Amino acid sequence: MTADMERMQILKMIEQGLITAQEGARLLGALGEGASPAEGAPDRKARWFRVRVTDTRTGKRKVHVNLPLGLVNVGIRMGARFAPQIEDMDLSEILRQIEEEGMQGKIIDVEDEEDGEHVEIFVE
Repeated sequence: MTADMERMQILKMIEQGLITAQEGARLLGALGEGASPAEGAPDRKARWFRVRVTDTRTGKRKVHVNLPLGLVNVGIRMGARFAPQIEDMDLSEILRQIEEEGMQGKIIDVEDEEDGEHVEIFVE
């Protein structure tokens, strides 16, 4: 996804009320800093926080967001809006593992049968 497409996605999320204008400004600022790693860089630390929400009835994606890892707090709060079960989790421990221990891969996988949504959160 190009930077322009990511900017448009952030602006649409603000327009739809998925994130606040303040959160959107932080996301846009992080995009401007060039948060993606250089091609072939030896550093294997996670760089991106990805949130996917899929409609379990149709299989179509409802939300597809890629955030620079520096904005992981925003991403977790956004994911929690779609899956209230996440709010009961110890998010501070998840954040600590990501930041201090370099946790990667799928970190949250929740299926809400009542609302027909599947929420996945990855760190890559």
